[in-house]
Amino acid sequence: MITLQKIVLRRSQKVLLEDINLTLYAKQKIGLIGDNGCGKSSFFAMITGELEPHQGMVTLPNNLEIAQVKQEIPTTSRAAIEYVIDGDRRYRALETILDKAIEEGDAHSLAKCHDELASTDGYAIIGKAEKILRGLGFHSHQLQQPTKDFSGGWRMRLNLAQALMGRADLMLLDEPTNHLDLDAIIWLEKWLQDYAGTLLIISHDREFLDNTVSHILHFEDKQLRLYRGDYSSFEKQRAQQLAIQQSTYEKQSAQIAHMQAFIDRFKAKASKAKQAQSRMKALGKIELVAAVQTRASLQFNFKIPKECPNPLLRIEKAVIGYNLDTPVLTGVDIQIAPSDRIGLLGVNGAGKSTFIKILAGILQPLSGLVHFYKGIKIGYFAQHQIEHLDLQLSPVKLLQNTATNTSEQALRSFLGSFNFSGEMATSPVENFSGGEKARLALALIVWQAPNLLLLDEPTNHLDMNMREALILALQEYTGALILVSHDRHLVRTTTDELILVADKKISRFRGDLEDYRDSLLQKKTNPDPATQKKSPKVNRQLEVELKALEKELSQLQKQKSKLDKMLADPAFYEKEDPAIVKRVTQEQEQLCQKISKIEERWLVLSEG
Repeated sequence: MITLQKIVLRRSQKVLLEDINLTLYAKQKIGLIGDNGCGKSSFFAMITGELEPHQGMVTLPNNLEIAQVKQEIPTTSRAAIEYVIDGDRRYRALETILDKAIEEGDAHSLAKCHDELASTDGYAIIGKAEKILRGLGFHSHQLQQPTKDFSGGWRMRLNLAQALMGRADLMLLDEPTNHLDLDAIIWLEKWLQDYAGTLLIISHDREFLDNTVSHILHFEDKQLRLYRGDYSSFEKQRAQQLAIQQSTYEKQSAQIAHMQAFIDRFKAKASKAKQAQSRMKALGKIELVAAVQTRASLQFNFKIPKECPNPLLRIEKAVIGYNLDTPVLTGVDIQIAPSDRIGLLGVNGAGKSTFIKILAGILQPLSGLVHFYKGIKIGYFAQHQIEHLDLQLSPVKLLQNTATNTSEQALRSFLGSFNFSGEMATSPVENFSGGEKARLALALIVWQAPNLLLLDEPTNHLDMNMREALILALQEYTGALILVSHDRHLVRTTTDELILVADKKISRFRGDLEDYRDSLLQKKTNPDPATQKKSPKVNRQLEVELKALEKELSQLQKQKSKLDKMLADPAFYEKEDPAIVKRVTQEQEQLCQKISKIEERWLVLSEG
């Protein structure tokens, strides 16, 4: 249980939270949402003790083990798997004690260490680390690779893996999907669904929240409000709450106006003075309900392209990559029409971004043909474009470089639709946040009125409001769209066709995102193709045992799900006897241990 009492939280002179009283219960899985800068990350810092509240008290259970993803990027020569195992601090401590006991010949300490290793699944530590790393997209040959040899994005995945490796009672995840592809996100969702501790997640990915959390903690106007349910449920509850508040405000306003009119009319008349005084007292005691303050929602539209050739471009028998000896994609044949709205699927490194660069004309094929038809106008968004913005210039100046014959007032008006108004429109970009830079890069593309829009992970730094504005704009966009995104809500609502990039090929994916998810999970339950070389008899035995394990896992997961639901309900702790609470908690822990052992056995069998 985490308790906040009369909290006032500040960053420098800015008040983030004011007079907060809140209780979070063990086993709850909570998504933190709110505008950028509202205090979500500072809330995490307060929980971990890195930031002290200006007033009030934060109370945490004794010996609470907290896991959090490191923000610094590892640059050591330590092997990836060893770096990840470091996340299990208790295991590393036992290793040190064990080494000392061996050196000193201390039989008692040796026995004690081995007993604890056995009881805490310490002997399965390597298998657990491998499972996490594979789930996050690492291959077997990378497990012994030094951390410094990985790119920045993959090193952030190592930090996430290290956090997942620990035995945390409380896990704090701040935008954990930013460096993941869809395959890894789907795996992470399953891992978090099975996580037995308390979970706090900051995320702007609504579908990820829908699949992982049981509560939403909403940050607004320096206040916190906890909602039961996932993000979609929060949206409905919030809408109903605002409707009720506005209705109550309007009724109250009418009542106050009526009372005030009576007072104004009769307070000077002796015969009605007593009644007027009575109404004045009643008026003074009314607890006022505030009107709903609707925030100005972001809204913009893509310009209608002046012309749109059909087709826009064609690729024939192309080999794509950076080296003919090791191509990224081969045999690429595709034609893009003005009506195409395509989402690209595939793991990181499969070639999605490389394919996008070919479409953008940034990269030439190693062989084959790319034909751009007359009149094509491409708008291309990728993360590296944000980095290439001239940081010394303002939004107005950057747009003026593109729109040389447009008045400054017209440019300011356009930028205002992206929330770059007033001083912000003339401030240097170097002072902007990552989300503001991404929003500006999108604005510069929108101004160009492209008839082919190429978006490579456009939402990584965007908040909920901007994501929804982008979705609405893309739904109205009349040109062709090619999209790479791990935001399934964005893909689902703006594209109508999926292309899979895998095994150096691109191919139409016959299905939707749910089918893609199912196909990924199916791959994880099937043995590696190399195991098919075993005799039919061995394969049948493996299949029988795997199915038995899967059946047992399913039954145990159902039991655990019931206990999770029970333990996540604050009412359970209030109504039930402490002995019953303890028994149910122990039962849940035992189930988790059983599930872990069966999963390890299943993993060994499935990999042959």
